[in-house]
Amino acid sequence: MSLWSWFLLPTLCLLPTSAAPRRGAPASANCELKPQQSELNSFLWTIKRDPPSYFFGTIHVPYTRVWDFIPDNSKEAFQQSSIVYFELDLTDPYTISALTSCQMLPQGENLQDVLPRDIYCRLKRHLEYVKLMMPSWMTPDQRGQGLYADYLFNAIAGNWERKRPVWVMLMVNSLTEVDIKSRGVPVLDLYLAQEAERLRKQTGAVEKVEEQCHPLNGLNFSQVIFALNQTLLQQESLRAGSLRIPYTTEDLIKHYNCGDLSSVILSHDSSQVPNFINATLPPQELITAQEIDSYFRQELIYKRNERMGKRVKALLEEFPDKGFFFAFGAGHFMGNNTVLDVLRREGYEVEHAPAGRPIHREKSDSPSSPSTQPASSAIFAPEVPAPEALVLEAGSAVHSLLPTHVSLPGSADLPVEAERKFRKKRRRPQRRQQFRQFSDLWVRLDERCQELFITWNSGLDRRNKFLDNFIIAFPLSTRRRPWLNLKYGVD
Repeated sequence: MSLWSWFLLPTLCLLPTSAAPRRGAPASANCELKPQQSELNSFLWTIKRDPPSYFFGTIHVPYTRVWDFIPDNSKEAFQQSSIVYFELDLTDPYTISALTSCQMLPQGENLQDVLPRDIYCRLKRHLEYVKLMMPSWMTPDQRGQGLYADYLFNAIAGNWERKRPVWVMLMVNSLTEVDIKSRGVPVLDLYLAQEAERLRKQTGAVEKVEEQCHPLNGLNFSQVIFALNQTLLQQESLRAGSLRIPYTTEDLIKHYNCGDLSSVILSHDSSQVPNFINATLPPQELITAQEIDSYFRQELIYKRNERMGKRVKALLEEFPDKGFFFAFGAGHFMGNNTVLDVLRREGYEVEHAPAGRPIHREKSDSPSSPSTQPASSAIFAPEVPAPEALVLEAGSAVHSLLPTHVSLPGSADLPVEAERKFRKKRRRPQRRQQFRQFSDLWVRLDERCQELFITWNSGLDRRNKFLDNFIIAFPLSTRRRPWLNLKYGVD
């Protein structure tokens, strides 16, 4: 999500997690500790109605780095709300498969066929460097949890030659020492999803995979090659020590914990795409960089804000007696044409809730019939914190200019009917699905999972190998035993 600091969209990868680090951020990301709740930064907005609903701005960093700086009234609003909505429904198997297929080149193609030879060779050299360095980048906690460097590299970069160049560019941006060290700790969005499951709240999503994914694939080939080349140049300069990134994950955390609501760096986190505008670029390349930035700003922020806002409105109208907690990337609430602006245009009164302001309790609900409840899409996850759980990391968001062939359910003149169609798939019986790691609003899916399932069908010896890998990838604490006994005979 950056002109700014758009870290990585989800390049879906299944990652085992390490022990949770100490709560609280390193000194570099800490502002002066503030003794009074009223002095803390707040990313909470109240939708004034009875019962009240809330918007909460998140960032795609490990929750342990920011949790102590989130005001108590934001946490209480989450506790009091009966329904929690996020950007994507990562518990739906379709979401995972769609995000994976969206990243892949057409059948029979690979990067060597589509990239200029020099860029392909530089990309391959850089990935070899990352693979060599990864053991030294990992923390003792990660190693203590049995997280091997080779596995982690394959989880992030496996099958990279089959991915579209734009997704490889985002993957390269995520293969940094700071990012690797943070793997295994749920990002703030995921932590809230896990807490919502633990508290048995209803959960849902306001977007579909295609709406986050297709805009990235909408760049033309020359723009994609430019973006990948600039990304490689930046990484090569960092390796050589000749470049310092203008702002880092530490800067993002500091702005979230201690900054103000107008901080542009937080808007970049919500689009999660690298910033390519550089005053040293030749004029023609500068134009290309500006075109890419304008495209992503329009597609990944403005159009998404409009769509998300209209779907929030439809939910509020369809379930007027329910209290919602909408947890979206903080950038969706900042600048112009925000989600807040969409709701205000529709006649809702939305106001910022400073730290220290009391939260009005939601009126108690009597048991409701299925017809009066939003379709459930509960996020199944271990109790939080769960350092051994698999979490699906989006380093956020795929988080866009939507191609004309992508439909916009929920934004039509008939919001209830559109929303009914939008949530139609959630009427199907839901299998209890282990939540995986997601992070920067956006997901990573490891091709290794598919390989494991193929191995299962290849004979007894390979089946034993599958079980060994399965047990490594899915720690005991993350498994739901009846499901495993039924499907795999694993105890």
